[in-house]
Amino acid sequence: MPITKSAKKAERKSLKNRERNLERKNSLAKTLKNFSRLAKAKKIDEAKSYFPQVQKALDKAVKQGIIKGNTSSRKKSRFSRMIKI
Repeated sequence: MPITKSAKKAERKSLKNRERNLERKNSLAKTLKNFSRLAKAKKIDEAKSYFPQVQKALDKAVKQGIIKGNTSSRKKSRFSRMIKI
């Protein structure tokens, strides 16, 4: 348990940041999962129209520090290959 005033504030801030980060991470995961479901179900046209949202979500995640830049690039590359087939 935090004792000092600053430690209490740091704990509150830490919990808020944790909630925010989990929310962002879950949102990204849902977007990626929806896209991969479309691609695996051979709904290529729908997947192609959904792909810009995936790119936007990945770029936002990099900017917010949830994932690293190379991870984003790798995922974009793999997803784009999924819809070219």
